[in-house]
Amino acid sequence: MKKILEIGLGIVTSVGGFLEIGSIATAAQAGAGFGYQLAWAVLLGTICIAFLVEMSGRFAACSKQTIPDAMRERFGINFYVVPLVVMLGVSLLVLSAELGGLGAALTMATGIPIPVWALPVALLSWGLLWKANFSFIENGVSLLGLVTLVFAVAAVKAHPSYSALAAGMIPTLPHDDRAHYWFVAVSVLGASISPYLYYFYSSGAIEEKWDESYVAINRAIAALGMGFGGTLSIAVLILGAVLFHPHGMDVDHYQDLPKLVTPLLGRPGFWLVVASLGIACLGATLEIALALAYLVAQGLGWKWGENLEPGDDARFSLTYTVLILLATLPCLFGADPLKLTEISMALTAASLPVGVLPFLILMNDREYLGEHTNGPIGNGVVLVISVMSLVLAVVSIPLELIGS
Repeated sequence: MKKILEIGLGIVTSVGGFLEIGSIATAAQAGAGFGYQLAWAVLLGTICIAFLVEMSGRFAACSKQTIPDAMRERFGINFYVVPLVVMLGVSLLVLSAELGGLGAALTMATGIPIPVWALPVALLSWGLLWKANFSFIENGVSLLGLVTLVFAVAAVKAHPSYSALAAGMIPTLPHDDRAHYWFVAVSVLGASISPYLYYFYSSGAIEEKWDESYVAINRAIAALGMGFGGTLSIAVLILGAVLFHPHGMDVDHYQDLPKLVTPLLGRPGFWLVVASLGIACLGATLEIALALAYLVAQGLGWKWGENLEPGDDARFSLTYTVLILLATLPCLFGADPLKLTEISMALTAASLPVGVLPFLILMNDREYLGEHTNGPIGNGVVLVISVMSLVLAVVSIPLELIGS
């Protein structure tokens, strides 16, 4: 019974933690710009992150090691520095985008500009990491994130064309504006396949002392949790396709996001979107900062753990403190959070193979996993989608920059 409850809680928190500013903004832009045509990007991204989350939980449960620690052990510290630097650079931009999204939610609620909120939201995020334990970060904020179900409710009320949505699940060439089409597709993939999510998940499995008896539970959480989260992203895309696309409207600012819901749910819809944006960004900020601190501390062999007192793992705590401070600077100096989100999601997609390929090697190593190594389907799905994301990013990012 205890493990059945853990499955339920894990699925609920996965839903609450999946939809963050990258998923909301890119799915809205995909629907607004191209109707249902980019639904396939959400689908592929959701499938890939479900496989990666399942693999990361299985690796932790069966090997009793973290991914960074095993990567350093298997490939050596000189190799590990490469994915470490790439992940830190790209994810720091994502962290800044999440802090900016939280500031944008507060701006919509109060009218006070985002830069004014930069330091308060950074202090709030840091304070929660400093005082809270892992269960609070994983379950508490993520449960609040269930307010994002407002997008699903609004999508049903929008009466979408389900046949057009089904057709959009099959990749097709763009009808026009090809450069922007592929750039948005890459951004959607990057938002869905967030590396921090599976690093955070795997580290949490270690913090909660999972063993091989959790393999089936882990599979259920990954499949159902990520699946429901992907459904919420599709709901946002539907709203963009129904309410924005026919009128030639685009998502140029965060202030445009409530318009996805208010025509259907009225003034309460505005406040639900503001709450969704704020809570989702706060949750993602905490998870990204922790995931990056895990990445550094585990890879370098430091003592780590969100369940420890900050004084007991000082270098781990200092790492997330410095990362939050650095990520706050673009918001403090007036960077546009939506533009930051767009480019950080595209760069995330471009960088996927750097972390995914060595992880796949680990997942096929019997010294770590014994009989629980990957099968050909998992290897193939993750490899193909990751490489495809890289290729599309390399092609589309320069074209988008030239076009803008």
